[in-house]
Amino acid sequence: MKKVILTLGIAGMLFSGYLSAVKFFSKTCAFGESCPYFFGYPACYYGFTLFAIITITATLWNFKLIKERVAENILLITSLLGILFAGYFTARELPTLFGRGFGVYSLGLPMCALGLIFYVAIFILTLISLLMSKYILNQDRQA
Repeated sequence: MKKVILTLGIAGMLFSGYLSAVKFFSKTCAFGESCPYFFGYPACYYGFTLFAIITITATLWNFKLIKERVAENILLITSLLGILFAGYFTARELPTLFGRGFGVYSLGLPMCALGLIFYVAIFILTLISLLMSKYILNQDRQA
């Protein structure tokens, strides 16, 4: 589970990093999409930051440099923030998606929607890990 979360974090960081780099160096958005802004900065910059936190936390957790419960809490909070953030921008793009169809986007979905999928997957996997560790802890106490 930890390795899957780390892999999703790295993939999300590479994805949002690419979007951020294209925006930063060319002043245009990747894949010809409109660039949503948040407090004057492109949303992909914030996505990159959230995925970097997830990747760093998951790396520390995989190498046992951080306690499991601490890692799970950081991952839950960060991925929940990502869900709220990407979900907000995805909801704003839904009229375009359903109005003109999926073919309007190069990758089938808006970039924020793709990020949202990563955040949801990380949140669910972290929640499962947290629940499993609580279950195992309770089993040990009963034995």
